Amino acid sequence: MTLIIEEYAALLRIDNVQFGKIYVKEPNPLTFRKKLVRLTDMTDAWAEKQIKKKNETVCIPWSSLRESVLSHPDILKRVNLFALAIYGLVIFLRVLGHIEVAVFDFFERLKQGVNPVPTILAETFRSLSTCRKVGKGRFIGCAQLLNVWILSHFWKVERTPFRMFSKTFAPLEAYLKKGWPREVTEQHWVSVFQNLRAEDITWRAPWIRPSVLLYKCGGQDWVPLLGLWGGVGYAPLLVQRQFSSRQFIPATGGLAQFEFTFAGEGYMKRVRDIAKSWKEIHFMELALYADTLTQDYDIWRR
Repeated sequence: MTLIIEEYAALLRIDNVQFGKIYVKEPNPLTFRKKLVRLTDMTDAWAEKQIKKKNETVCIPWSSLRESVLSHPDILKRVNLFALAIYGLVIFLRVLGHIEVAVFDFFERLKQGVNPVPTILAETFRSLSTCRKVGKGRFIGCAQLLNVWILSHFWKVERTPFRMFSKTFAPLEAYLKKGWPREVTEQHWVSVFQNLRAEDITWRAPWIRPSVLLYKCGGQDWVPLLGLWGGVGYAPLLVQRQFSSRQFIPATGGLAQFEFTFAGEGYMKRVRDIAKSWKEIHFMELALYADTLTQDYDIWRR
């Protein structure tokens, strides 16, 4: 089981973007100062003064933008700056209380119809992978979205409200209104996952509706993802059960070696190659099966 683009798109109700148009890091973007001036209507001198460097990361404190969010004369500017803050402080929180320069680059591209989900998923996968490899660390991603996903799959409820199947149903809104237990500790979750049984898992999230799955891009047998600070790949065909479809052995050649960071020589070529592969995306229509595992897959996963 894993996070998939279709699930995060449903959670965020992404329906006004070009699905296959992804964020691609620019080799020579505008300077951070110019971006700040354009977004806030403040002066060059003000922008220069706000820019900080935290652990080699160029960023701006939230406190510097807060006043503009509250009092900028242009209402649309206020809304845009508030949205930028959500991306920088909640979805891509790398430096506590600060918004990193890469978030500004990403945010500006959203106006061009870029689909934010592959970027969000890429950084979620990269951070989880790093934590797993070292056995500890701080998750750099949207913990709130991940929490909703986890509760949807591993916190079973007796009934699925009919309204979940409505096109107007908003999973995040429903999640915020629901009275979840407040004192759920880290140790509780450790116990949940250590003692997980097949009957404890809700494979298909109750709010997921798509009947098609993006399963590969270009010549790869899986989906490459570009984040703000690196790239990673994932194989949606590994988790067809999350659509109540039949699970078979997928092709995953080269997937394990695909993760990389935006640093060093040659990384921009990899970025360009991935961007090119997203111009040729492949979808699969999913059929529903009562028996969701093929015999070969059951043997293979053991």
